Amino acid sequence: MRRAAIVFLISAMAMSSSCAEPPLTVLGRLMESRRLSAELLVQFAKATEAGNRAVMADTEDASAAAASDLQTAMQAIDRDNAALGIELKELSYGPESELLAEFQKRLAEFRALDREILELAQLDTNVKAQRLSFGPAQEAAEALRSALTEVTKQAPQDWRVRALAAEMMASVREIQALQAPHIVEPDDAAMTNLEARIDRAASSAKQNLAALGTKAGSLAAASAALDRFLSTHAEIVKLSRSNSNVRSLALALGKRRALAAACEERLRGIQEALAGRDIGPRRSGP
Repeated sequence: MRRAAIVFLISAMAMSSSCAEPPLTVLGRLMESRRLSAELLVQFAKATEAGNRAVMADTEDASAAAASDLQTAMQAIDRDNAALGIELKELSYGPESELLAEFQKRLAEFRALDREILELAQLDTNVKAQRLSFGPAQEAAEALRSALTEVTKQAPQDWRVRALAAEMMASVREIQALQAPHIVEPDDAAMTNLEARIDRAASSAKQNLAALGTKAGSLAAASAALDRFLSTHAEIVKLSRSNSNVRSLALALGKRRALAAACEERLRGIQEALAGRDIGPRRSGP
C-alpha cells in the first residue's frame, strides 16, 4: 500500500511538470510585464530629463550631477529591459517582443548620441568663452580706458590726442559688443563675418595707438592693455569656434528629441498591447 502511494505521487508530479502553466502563473507574468513596461517608460523619461539638464547646466558640478542621474536611469532601463524581454518570451507575445526589439535598437542610438552630447557639453567652450569675455577681456578693456585717460591728461589741449584715444576705445568696445553674438552663433559663415568686423576694429585700434605715439607721451600702459585685450579676445574666438555648448544643445533639441520620441512610441505601444491582452476566463469552481 505504501509502495502504491509513492508510485502515485511520482506519477502525479510527472504529469504536473508536463502540463502548461496554470492561468494564475500566466496572469502573474502578464501583470509583471505591464509593471515593467510602465517602469521602463518612467525611467526613460528620467533619462531624457537628466540629459537635458546636463546640456543646460551652467556649472561643471551641475552637469556632473545630471550626468550621474542619467547613468542611474540608464542602469534601471537596462535592468527592466532585460526582465521584460524574459517575460515576453515566456508568454510568447510576438508583437510586444518586436516592439521591445525596436525600442532596444532606438535606445542604442539614443545612448550613443547622449555620449556625444555629454562629451561636447562637458568641454564647455562657449561658457568658457563667455567667462573670458565678461572677466579678463573686460578687465583689459577697463585697464586700457584708464591708461588712455592718463594719456589725454598729458595733453589736455590737444584735441587730436583726445580724438585718437576716443576712437581707439570705441574700436575696443565694438569688439566687446561683437563677442557675445559670436559666442552664441551656430553658423560658421556667420562667425566668419563677425570676425571680419572684429579684425577691422582691432586694426583700427592698433592704428590709433600708433598715431597716438607721435602725439602723446608714454603709451606703455595703453599698449600693454591693448595687447592683453586682443590676446584674450583671440582665446575667446578659439573657444567660441569650438561651439561645444551650442552643438550639444542643437543635438539635444533636434536629433535627441526625435530619438526620444521614437523610444517612447515603442514603449507606449508595448503598454497598449499588453493592456489589450486577455488570458481568458478563469475558473471559479474546483
